[in-house]
Amino acid sequence: MTTTTPEDVRRVACVGAGVIGGGWVAHFLARGYDVTAWDPAPDAEARLRRLVDAAWPALTRLGLAEGASQDRLTVAATLEEAVADAQFVQESAPEKLELKRDLLTRLDAAAPPGVVIASSTSGYPMTDMQTTAADPGRLVVGHPFNPPYLIPLVEVVGGERTTAEAVAWASRFYEVAGKSVITMKSEVPGFIANRLQEALWREALHMVANGEATVQEIDDSITEGPGLRWAFMGPMLTFALAGGEGGMAHMLDHFGPSLKSPWTRLEAPELDKDLYDAVVAGCDEAAAGRTIADLVAERDQGVIDVLRATGRLPRQAAGHAEPKGTM
Repeated sequence: MTTTTPEDVRRVACVGAGVIGGGWVAHFLARGYDVTAWDPAPDAEARLRRLVDAAWPALTRLGLAEGASQDRLTVAATLEEAVADAQFVQESAPEKLELKRDLLTRLDAAAPPGVVIASSTSGYPMTDMQTTAADPGRLVVGHPFNPPYLIPLVEVVGGERTTAEAVAWASRFYEVAGKSVITMKSEVPGFIANRLQEALWREALHMVANGEATVQEIDDSITEGPGLRWAFMGPMLTFALAGGEGGMAHMLDHFGPSLKSPWTRLEAPELDKDLYDAVVAGCDEAAAGRTIADLVAERDQGVIDVLRATGRLPRQAAGHAEPKGTM
């Protein structure tokens, strides 16, 4: 393992600069790190700098770490250059197993010995991605949520050949970098939060496909209903409150039989042309003329408002810079 402690990291490499990778770049810059990025796309640097520019107002409102600056971003010409002096590497390539496997093998060969390399994969287990790496022990999953520069959660888990030390180091580093970390005990396909999101997504698609609800009604049912509770209390404790003074035990006794009711259809519906068109048209209608940039700005402000209202602005761990800027 690297002799650099999570608290001493100053230079991060981000490989892959799309929506997720670019979001990581913005997050690390805002937390005061030097960031070197690489992406093979010919227009990668221009797209990345536009993404960081768009994220910076929200990050400024959220609070920047001492020394945070977009000027601390360097875009490298090669993967090897990007990770040559990295103290931590975040990989965010497209979700294609062979691509991930090959890229992690190349990163393992190029990064300094012992430096932890994390993948932003949203579904693949590290066990399947680390098979050809010379030093698989330092490869971990660091699964973020979009946008990584605002949503605190990161799910960390190793593969069968990942060392416990690498998992612990990565978890602590993310905490120092202002993230809320779940260190998973074992690999679960899709991890935790994505499994829950996917179940909700499948139910939503079924209702659209069957003409039972519109896209707008589905979104409103969450933002005006359980989503308000989920912002500060998860579904398990929320359901426990439904049991009154008896808590979860009474809730299960009272509502447990409904688990057999035909309320859910966990099998995914066929994504045929009719369903595809209905979902796309529904989203266009719900946007009501707002551009993607407009919606991103609205989303970012909404996340900041929720974080502020629930007292969960990103924390700065001991040993790292305190935030500055307006709150």
